[in-house]
Amino acid sequence: VRLFSGMLSTLKFNRARMEESARKGFANATDAADYLVRKGVPFRDAHGIVGRLVLHGIREGKPLDRFTLAEFKAASPAFEEDVYQAISLKTCVEKRSTAGAPGRAAMDREIAEAEEYLKSE
Repeated sequence: VRLFSGMLSTLKFNRARMEESARKGFANATDAADYLVRKGVPFRDAHGIVGRLVLHGIREGKPLDRFTLAEFKAASPAFEEDVYQAISLKTCVEKRSTAGAPGRAAMDREIAEAEEYLKSE
């Protein structure tokens, strides 16, 4: 614990670099497919549509959230303006709420459990 305390107290994060890395890695591709499913597109089709968008993004060096609405609609007419909210990195993280997930609610639970554990030691 002492070792980690020293390390964590001086730890610095490059948020801009982390965000750019998440974008380039297409971390929101699953969320784009889920979006299409919520719009009534069968999952198999949604997976294929988003897979083609990701391939296009890789070729163009363009993350999903930088696509125009016209580019999305060319892939599927089910895409609407609200796709940008659905695939924002913040939304993608926050809606992950199961144990161990990165969403705020899940992390708050994990932190509370860790604090209780440390108090009991």
